[in-house]
Amino acid sequence: MPTLEKLLVLTVATKETDGFRRFLRSAKHFNYTVKVLGRGEKWRGGDYMSAPGGGQKVRLLKVAVEEMKNEDNIILFIDSYDVVFASGPKELLKKFQQARHKVVFSSESLIWPDRHLEDKHPHVREGNRFLGSGGFIGYVPNIKELVSDWTGEDDDSDQLFFTKIYIDPAKRKSINITLDSKCRLFQNLHGALDEVVLKFENGRVRARNVLYDTLPVIIHGNGPTKLQINYLGNYIPNTWTFETGCTVCHEDLRPLTALKESEYPLVVIGIFIQQPTPFVTVFFERLLKLQYPKNRLKLFIYNQEVHHERQVNAFLQDHGSLYQDVRFIGPEEDIDGAASRNLGFDMCRKDKDCDYFFSLDIEVVLKNENTLKILIEQNLPIVAPMITRAGRLWSNFWGALSADGYYARSEDYVDVVQGRRAGVWNVPYVSSVYLVKASLLRSELTDYELFTSPILDPDMTYCHNVRNKGIFMYVTNMHSFGRILSTENYQTSHLHNDLWQIFENRVDWEERYIHENYTLIMKDKLIETPCPDVYWFPVFSDIACDHLVEEMEHFGKWSGGGNVDKRIQGGYENVPTIDIHMNQINFEKEWQKFLLEYVSPITEKMYPGYYTRAQFELAFVVRYKPDEQPSLRPHHDASTFTINIALNHVGLDFQGGGCRFLRYDCSIQAPRKGWALMHPGRLTHYHEGLPTTAGVRYIAVSFVDP
Repeated sequence: MPTLEKLLVLTVATKETDGFRRFLRSAKHFNYTVKVLGRGEKWRGGDYMSAPGGGQKVRLLKVAVEEMKNEDNIILFIDSYDVVFASGPKELLKKFQQARHKVVFSSESLIWPDRHLEDKHPHVREGNRFLGSGGFIGYVPNIKELVSDWTGEDDDSDQLFFTKIYIDPAKRKSINITLDSKCRLFQNLHGALDEVVLKFENGRVRARNVLYDTLPVIIHGNGPTKLQINYLGNYIPNTWTFETGCTVCHEDLRPLTALKESEYPLVVIGIFIQQPTPFVTVFFERLLKLQYPKNRLKLFIYNQEVHHERQVNAFLQDHGSLYQDVRFIGPEEDIDGAASRNLGFDMCRKDKDCDYFFSLDIEVVLKNENTLKILIEQNLPIVAPMITRAGRLWSNFWGALSADGYYARSEDYVDVVQGRRAGVWNVPYVSSVYLVKASLLRSELTDYELFTSPILDPDMTYCHNVRNKGIFMYVTNMHSFGRILSTENYQTSHLHNDLWQIFENRVDWEERYIHENYTLIMKDKLIETPCPDVYWFPVFSDIACDHLVEEMEHFGKWSGGGNVDKRIQGGYENVPTIDIHMNQINFEKEWQKFLLEYVSPITEKMYPGYYTRAQFELAFVVRYKPDEQPSLRPHHDASTFTINIALNHVGLDFQGGGCRFLRYDCSIQAPRKGWALMHPGRLTHYHEGLPTTAGVRYIAVSFVDP
């Protein structure tokens, strides 16, 4: 058997693409000796995808072998942009020996470029009948003979040239050519996608051809199978394995830790607001917390929504000056989404100081303050942090594309989204949030209209253009980065519309509006018992209290405080207060959801054996003022139990106030903002509202299970 040092891999690469670097990495992994032909030459071999070409490769090969003297050397000639090695030279040479021919070509099930030659191909007992020119292996003298007659142009078809030699019986015999019909050495993916699966072995991954039960050494994403080779290359040969996880995630990084703040790369952050979106204020609070020197950031803010002008302006007014530069485009400029993204990219492209463009849509919830640093350190052309929608399989990347260029689910998509496989993944589509190297915008992606297309939407157009340039896009789920908001069912008719988001974006609603200590109630025994069977616990954040009060004052239709009340059944209120009911501001469904999710569990813990569905007929916000209604006479509530949440601060917003339970002669004099009092409504807990002596006191009251 030939020794390993006799093998030389030749490949043509006029340009160092992402695919070429992937090829070299796999070659290096198995210690192949690679010689690259045509470096720095202009590629004249035509566009593979649309027309035959590639003659330039044969010309370069012919020149290279003419200089070779050693007759028992073996040459492996393969493409590189769309090729990965799945195994080493030892296995390759052994399989080459077993083929018992001096030259072995890769095989295909499809004939190309001239199907009229089909009948001239020798029949094979089993396997593929047609020659593929993307890979062949042979002894130097035989390869010399193979290419000796080449006189073609650079854009002539190499595949046709080799096919004509192969189908000529005399030449086939003289050069001693055969095809690797069962894909033992070479696997061409075109026409064979259903035959190829990943095979996970100990600490390495291979491709297996299930049709012929073979383990090919070389995998080639020929023709229109570039995305499939990208998918396989996420694993083969050891990019990601079950034993090691991701092995490339820590290679070729660009660490920032040693840099002074002034040496950090300059990033233009493009922020895009294209529809009414909840929690915009929170988005800007998070942007401020992003761990990155602000004097190395420039902002490009595009806001298409009049509804959000107040929030954007507040952010720019309070914090805009912290950033090196801010460019703002408002709704009045009437620029569409695609045009705004073209413009944002161009702001970075034309700015010689710009090192990266960080595209960030307003509905992205970036929980990880180090996101930008992590992405820069990955040192990739285009990389997105994986974000998902809470409780759903939706994410900001696609694992595969359908034939018409839309979403398709890759085999590993669910494992990646749910974090069972963590790594950095080469994918065909990213959106919502991603980082782009500015050098790319000035080299491969100089086309201004990257996002513009009459048929596809802007992000699909952009990804299509990137893929066509052979640039790889990655998504990383090595860290937890955040999530994406649902913008459906976002009402804009209220003052604080986020209050209504408890159904659509529950996690975000909870972070904003539920007291920070709420989750500790059970664990740290935070529930207090100021009076018998009266429980006191934190439930609302300060912001929730403020928003609810402001929403009620904005609505403004406070009741008169008289006994006649058309809003309630029977029209008569025995113990009236000056109030606004939740249903008057269309908040009753949301309020019931709040009671069910955050109050019921505590009710059931404190009153064992009682289960509540949190039904109520009356839920309202009460206003106590010295000159309006300062107090409330002793009464029972029309409820099984009552919830009473203090919405502002005693001492700060009002004096006095509180609640006294007559049977126990027990008073709660200093209500705490955001804390709820829970007590039985009838029989035992006869109570009164103590006088508010100054300022205004607000409470939210619910009569549960009347």
